[in-house]
Amino acid sequence: MFALAACEGADVEYEYPRSGPGGKPVYGEEEKIFGADGFTLFGEDVDNQQQAALGSGIAVNSFLWRASLDTISFMPLASADPFGGVIITDWYSPPETPNERFKINIFILDRALRSDGVRAKVFKQRLAGDGQWQDTGTEEKLHRDLEDAILTRARQLRVGATGN
Repeated sequence: MFALAACEGADVEYEYPRSGPGGKPVYGEEEKIFGADGFTLFGEDVDNQQQAALGSGIAVNSFLWRASLDTISFMPLASADPFGGVIITDWYSPPETPNERFKINIFILDRALRSDGVRAKVFKQRLAGDGQWQDTGTEEKLHRDLEDAILTRARQLRVGATGN
């Protein structure tokens, strides 16, 4: 009883282990050769990238993402992955040309709102006389026009959100 009472005023530092190499417990601070922040040879530190990705809901520019969805809102979506930055629509036939159908793939490539941060690919098919859909080529201008429409909408969204 006296031994326990003697420990009452002792300064105790609680330090819990973290997992080290091979799953072995490691106590104390992690030491790095180049100081607390370490050394980065190429680009950003992986830990900083992971923390930045965890800090936001999506891993791509939110204005480009929202603008892409707004721009193609008339088409049915087949897939939308906000972490990978990929939007894929299902085939859509405009009411004025029922013998043609279109499909769009949009790739958001960056977290920044930049002109090269979005790529769009449009696929077009025509209904042949035998009732089969056949691929037809699309002009490069169509892809660029869609990208420009997305960028314009993204700028509008940014101005509306920030006032700048």
